[in-house]
Amino acid sequence: MPKAEFTGPAVIVDPYSSGALFAAAFAEQGVAVVAVVSGPRPPQAYASSYRPQDYPEIIVFDGDLDAVVGRVRELAPRCVIAGCESGVDLAERLAPLVLPDRSNVPELASARRDKSAMAAATAAVGLPIIPQICTADPDEVQAWLDREGLTGRDLVIKPPRSASTDGVVKLPGGVGWREVFARQIGRTNQFGETDDLLVVQKFVTGTEYVVDTFSHDGEHTIVDVCRYRKVDNGPHMAVYDTMQWVAPNDEALPEITDYTRGVLDAVGMRFGAAHVEVMATPDGPLLIELGARPHGGGQPRFNRNATGDSQIDRTVSYLTGKEISAGYELRRHQTCVFHIARRSGVVRNTAVLDEITALTSHHFSVQNLVDGSHVPMTRDLVDSLDFGFAILSHREAEQVQRDHDTIRKLEEQLVIETPHVPVAEH
Repeated sequence: MPKAEFTGPAVIVDPYSSGALFAAAFAEQGVAVVAVVSGPRPPQAYASSYRPQDYPEIIVFDGDLDAVVGRVRELAPRCVIAGCESGVDLAERLAPLVLPDRSNVPELASARRDKSAMAAATAAVGLPIIPQICTADPDEVQAWLDREGLTGRDLVIKPPRSASTDGVVKLPGGVGWREVFARQIGRTNQFGETDDLLVVQKFVTGTEYVVDTFSHDGEHTIVDVCRYRKVDNGPHMAVYDTMQWVAPNDEALPEITDYTRGVLDAVGMRFGAAHVEVMATPDGPLLIELGARPHGGGQPRFNRNATGDSQIDRTVSYLTGKEISAGYELRRHQTCVFHIARRSGVVRNTAVLDEITALTSHHFSVQNLVDGSHVPMTRDLVDSLDFGFAILSHREAEQVQRDHDTIRKLEEQLVIETPHVPVAEH
């Protein structure tokens, strides 16, 4: 598409998390970025990434969609896209009204945000999905378990509209699912939304992949593929251990990426970045969930180091009239190692983690604890990012693995003390 067709600023809805990276990337190409924010303050999980100084104009949505649409139309932007998960709903409402030729299928908007709706849309085109039900009624869950033969099987309960494994609970053998369901229903999630419905799924096993994409005119390009390793941490399931970048010639990828493209078609994705999580099972790939926005946690910065590209870069390249690739190359072996706290308590000896920066494959690291601070047992990705992580990158995969093992040994030297609570005397 000729460069002349792309004019005006870029509009980013909730430019938080990785969405905050758009401002600098567009600025390098001489393009201004206008922020539309879905509320007066970012969700707490994203607050630290918000840089209001990067935007010449910030439009606050206060419930009046017509007012926002009117102002965004006046800007004649080249795109209206979500920066992170909290901006997806508003971006999906705005884009078709402002740039219908550069937006997703409006009738399928819920399938790009709600986990139950995206599974239903995927199943509707004949692709396999994880057996599940979404309801507020525990009796409906019991009837479904009986009907599907899942009584006594491992289950997962999770909110349909949260992210970062927030509120995800694994139930071995399904034991106690009613109690967990009762505790989780009506809970306020990390976006400040009420979980008035819950998804109950069969627990499936396999290898989890994330496929990061950029779509234009309904064509889905692959920006990167990463393989997750998750571990149980006490009662908490799916705690992130590592995320490893996968070479494009890996034998598992053709089936994974073909399935991903089918899912993106099914949910009406036609323009913008998407983050698709897929479980490779013995019976084939199954959708875990997708986000109609870039991979969060600043991943595009690290992806650029591994591949020379990212969802941010590819989006900006396309919207400034440059040629973009349909695939990617892996230039360096790279792994993100997430710190894990094995229990809650007051932490000591945090200086031991300073040794991470001296590792041969060290590319980037952050750890947010100091001696005397309280660390919770790691439950989800938010906890992992609050604690910290390290990016290991090297031309030799063996070096990355050795340094990963060293990080886990350093973590074992942390002292996490459970505060003593004195028993009152009577």
